[in-house]
Amino acid sequence: MSLKSVAAKVFAQFIARKTSRWATHPFDTQKKVFKELINKGARTKFGKDHEFVSIHSYEDFAAKVPIRDYEELKPYVNLVVEGQPDILWPGKPIYFAKTSGTTSGAKYIPITQGSIKMQVEASRNAILNYIHETGRADFVDGKMIFLQGSPLLEDKNGIKLGRLSGISAHYVPNYLQKNRLPSWETNCIEDWETKVNQIVEETKDEDMTVIAGIPSWVQMYFERLKEKTNRNIGELFQNFELFIFGGVNYEPYRKKFEELIGRRVASIELFPASEGFFAYQDSQTEKGMLLLLNSGIFYEFIRVDEFFNEDRKRLTLQDVELNVDYVMIISTNAGLWGYNLGDTIRFVSLKPFKIIVSGRVKHFISAFGEHVIAKEVEEAMMTATQKTDAKVNEFTVAPQITPVEGELPYHEWLIEFEKMPSDVDRFVQILDEALQKQNSYYYDLIEGKVLQRLKITPIKEGGFRDYMKSIGKLGGQNKVQRLSNDRKVADKLSNFKVNLPKN
Repeated sequence: MSLKSVAAKVFAQFIARKTSRWATHPFDTQKKVFKELINKGARTKFGKDHEFVSIHSYEDFAAKVPIRDYEELKPYVNLVVEGQPDILWPGKPIYFAKTSGTTSGAKYIPITQGSIKMQVEASRNAILNYIHETGRADFVDGKMIFLQGSPLLEDKNGIKLGRLSGISAHYVPNYLQKNRLPSWETNCIEDWETKVNQIVEETKDEDMTVIAGIPSWVQMYFERLKEKTNRNIGELFQNFELFIFGGVNYEPYRKKFEELIGRRVASIELFPASEGFFAYQDSQTEKGMLLLLNSGIFYEFIRVDEFFNEDRKRLTLQDVELNVDYVMIISTNAGLWGYNLGDTIRFVSLKPFKIIVSGRVKHFISAFGEHVIAKEVEEAMMTATQKTDAKVNEFTVAPQITPVEGELPYHEWLIEFEKMPSDVDRFVQILDEALQKQNSYYYDLIEGKVLQRLKITPIKEGGFRDYMKSIGKLGGQNKVQRLSNDRKVADKLSNFKVNLPKN
């Protein structure tokens, strides 16, 4: 065992004890974070506009600070972008994380010295927690890769601007610099396909032990590696120990990954965003991710089924329940106050507080009142692939409210198959029944003959990748939208469809 791996074990034990202290006192931890945020926020324009000096309790805060999404917070963000200090947080942010916008172009998410510190520590602690739990640390001597955006940053009125993953690349600790791949020059390549091909060249002969990134893009990397070397990933990288991912559910990809690798490898799920780092998987045997309560973020929650009601109720940790979908609201040490992150989560443990990501509040299908969410379609797909010989690379779901004359409306599943099911009708039946079992509203609509059974539209091999490229979102941090309440994605993807085989 190397000196580095021994040191990693010792440090992991220290971090585990530190984590346990706040995780076992969640309410006190959040109260402390809340107080610190309000005290600092009182010195800002936002804090003065919302009378932070008179906020002495959470109830005061909820009464004075409404829930806002990015568009509603944008007037304040614009002042920060102009270079004005003390707007949302004391001083100026050190970065803007640039993300895709909704109704008005790009979004600029402020990142402060304190918030980037928490991001970096959370990433580190997720790996240290794995070492502490499993006792495995030899992998720290191998090569590690994170498929990420370019670390080249622009300047915006004296503040550095870039993708979060590119910003994070500047914070790789010194003791990992020799282990890190790809090279800086390769990481700076903007064209994603060129970049992946170069990463393949740089890594194919290395001892890769940790690989991280969004599953769909890591899959592309694995496929290119296999084409280049004609070897399984596990054979090529014999010490490959750990796959780290975030942003999307890994389960729909797991079967394909295990085929490409040739064996099962351990994985760690993360829940990072430009707005903060919220949770990481803390157990290889238990479900869920540990909600980070001591990372400069104060959390609120609103039930998904109440979110669009005028009398929706804002909840804190004391009020949440197991297995209920909540919209997560955050206030952070980067100056986001009562901010609607847009993600929906579900608690799978309350001691400690552990969550899974169940979808996006704007990404659902409720064209007929069914309110189907991402978690439900992903679990239905897993059931269908487990019970049939089908293999699926990617998929998305949309409502079809104007079918051909004489037909009932339905959900259309646009699926890129690696292997088409030998019995398509059985595949569709299993898929539809699995969704009905999870969602009683969908079940009632099928039973009541409001909807007909779902239909599938096969997409050609590489079709999703071609679609993402056509909209300028081919790259490591861009994700395919799993489902939507309109047909914008479905109609564009239809350009890449193929015909179903005839029985």
